[in-house]
Amino acid sequence: MAVADRLAELGLELPAVPQPAGAYVPAVVTGNLVFTAGQLPFVDGALPETGLVGEGDGQVAPTRAADLAALCALNALAAAADAIGGLDRVSQIVKVTGFVASAPGFTGQPGVLNGASQLLGDLFGDEGRHARSAVGVAALPLGSPVEVELVLEYR
Repeated sequence: MAVADRLAELGLELPAVPQPAGAYVPAVVTGNLVFTAGQLPFVDGALPETGLVGEGDGQVAPTRAADLAALCALNALAAAADAIGGLDRVSQIVKVTGFVASAPGFTGQPGVLNGASQLLGDLFGDEGRHARSAVGVAALPLGSPVEVELVLEYR
């Protein structure tokens, strides 16, 4: 089944490639690998939520942050698709690196990044299984709760 069909089954569509917020490009191709820039959970050019991830009042709930991590992954896939001419060329998701803007004492970064990992598994099946790093940080650009970058192999 084509990745576009799987996206439709999930009620999703590949967004436009987010414009870089600095002096970089959304994705770089070298050999048979694609490296995406870190992607924020932009929806129509805006962040749907900002703040630190944690369990307290005024913080982004970990379950909500997992949904935002999936949006980051979707934006990274858009950048990769643009670079290689479509997601059906992806043969393996190699690595996911995720950053979580974490409230003091929050240690649930892996659970937050499961949002991105689950989406990739749903879209690519076994080819979506990947190595991953989930890193807690004090702050992310524009106040984003999460940021995700991907390394993909393509044919």
